[in-house]
Amino acid sequence: MTEPKPSLWQRLTGGLKRTSSALGGAVADLVSKRKLDGATIEELEELLIRADLGVDVAARIAAAVGQGRYDKTVSGDEVKAILAAEVGKILAPVQKPLAIDGTHKPFVILVVGVNGSGKTTTIGKLAAKLTNEKYKVMLAAGDTFRAAAIAQLKIWGGRIGAKVIAREQGSDAASLAYEAMEAARAEGADVLLIDTAGRLQNKTGLMSELDKIVRVMKKVDATAPHAVVLVLDATVGQNALSQVAEFQKVAGVTGLVMTKLDGTARGGILVAIAAKYNLPVHYIGLGEGVDDLEAFDADGFAKAVAGLE
Repeated sequence: MTEPKPSLWQRLTGGLKRTSSALGGAVADLVSKRKLDGATIEELEELLIRADLGVDVAARIAAAVGQGRYDKTVSGDEVKAILAAEVGKILAPVQKPLAIDGTHKPFVILVVGVNGSGKTTTIGKLAAKLTNEKYKVMLAAGDTFRAAAIAQLKIWGGRIGAKVIAREQGSDAASLAYEAMEAARAEGADVLLIDTAGRLQNKTGLMSELDKIVRVMKKVDATAPHAVVLVLDATVGQNALSQVAEFQKVAGVTGLVMTKLDGTARGGILVAIAAKYNLPVHYIGLGEGVDDLEAFDADGFAKAVAGLE
């Protein structure tokens, strides 16, 4: 007999275990041992900052915990509930699915992010999701600097039955994007997912390359790209904030995917990013499997991060 598939809530709480113990668990331990006074609130704020929530969010949550509870003893569960409620308020406005607008055919999604963020894998998982939703998907291996990225995308294409437009390593990414758009249009693809290189250490080269890709796309379809999705690796913590800033400038990011949340205690960074940039969060990655890309659920994420059962 096959094991029943874990529910989304089980996967979310399981995947965010490290973050919830660093955040909800640590917060509950801190406040349940003593009365809430100025020193405790200050320690709580510092703990939240260390958990990557950012200074403003930490101050907001600490103030909410202290509200009306000064010099009182509070339970760990009470504080977890406040933490979940405040995080939920910050995340609710950014919970937005990736909507495929059928008036654009193909609907072109440019996927950006630094190397190692899980970008190519995310494209494969997203392509699998869209294929299951009966969209005709085409992939473009636009990260022409890495032979591994090209090979990986070809494997995903074979697995889900999606055509992959690829050239040899070192080819011009912009002309590959042009070729992919022409092919997607000719073959009646609903969605075209384009991978890109992510060499942030060479910002000028990356910027000019992305700029060129977008310019070339517009020769085929003036409205493209229709979505620019930035893939972020949760394990890099505060570094993710500067990545959002860089890619916003270069590519005009329209939405986010955060990966590797199952392997880090730094999932709180998603809250800091939401508070600062207010960009839609489409999906979160909770593992390596094809099904481990989950639609972002603000309330579920907030409760899981706080360690509420």
